Amino acid sequence: MHALLHAIATMDLSTDVRRIFHGRGGLHPGCEHWALDVFPPVFVLTSFQPASDDVLAVVGTALAARWQHLVPGQPLNWVYQCRFDGRTETRLMAGEVPEPHVVTEQGARYRVHVLKGQNHGLFLDMAEGRRWVHKHVTGRADFRVLNLFAYTCAFSVVALQAGAKLVVNVDMGQGAIATGQQNHRLNGLTTGASFLPHDIFTTWGKINRSGPYDLVIVDPPSYQKGSFIATKDYARLIRRLPDLLMHGGHALLCLNAPELGIDFLQDHMRELAPELVFVERVANPAAFADVSNERALKVLVYRAADAPLKPTI
Repeated sequence: MHALLHAIATMDLSTDVRRIFHGRGGLHPGCEHWALDVFPPVFVLTSFQPASDDVLAVVGTALAARWQHLVPGQPLNWVYQCRFDGRTETRLMAGEVPEPHVVTEQGARYRVHVLKGQNHGLFLDMAEGRRWVHKHVTGRADFRVLNLFAYTCAFSVVALQAGAKLVVNVDMGQGAIATGQQNHRLNGLTTGASFLPHDIFTTWGKINRSGPYDLVIVDPPSYQKGSFIATKDYARLIRRLPDLLMHGGHALLCLNAPELGIDFLQDHMRELAPELVFVERVANPAAFADVSNERALKVLVYRAADAPLKPTI
């Protein structure tokens, strides 16, 4: 627990959402079950093992002491969530959570909900993926993006902020898509996005009608019964990529499954979409450092070939 307390004692004041302590990365022996995030103005402590009230009191004291050092006189807001044995317990430990709760990241605003569910509305480990999309889209005219497994549409927000002409967001979670629409309004984005609250595997007709695309983003859950199982379903998506992409277009493929290494995606791509060439692996945020790159989040960029040259006469 010492590493977690040290991270709290040395953390600085953040106005953007971010991870403060990532025990899950395995770099701090004995703290593998802890994660601490800040969704300003609320801290969220997550444990993947039950924690006693005495332990939580120690963490609360450390948070309060550091918070008073950073912003004297301001109340501390923090939430504890335990995820263990298939169950989730969430408790407000001190202060309050704003409603609505809006956070910022790299100039964009997002609606989050830290008191319910395991997914709070924005995946913090994908921050560099969103940065890559913003940089990739910037300066490109008439850019068209397909955002599969869009969740709350953060990729769409950054793509449109960077100047994309169109983003098609597809996700079977109607609640997530509704939050995604709120996120667009929060950022003053009133045109350019479409929202399809459908199962991707039964929506190819609508998806194809808006294509082909300059960028296809694939960010599925690794295992979600009734929706997507990476070992079974990722291949079905990869087969579609060549037909979805324009000549010279890019695919951003994401996989957050510790048990599946980078070879899982690369082997599938070589077999099922050999027309696409590997470009790079997007680095994860430094706060999510892991003892194993194979176990960490994998975000890979692929590129379709340019259009063939016209024959000269």
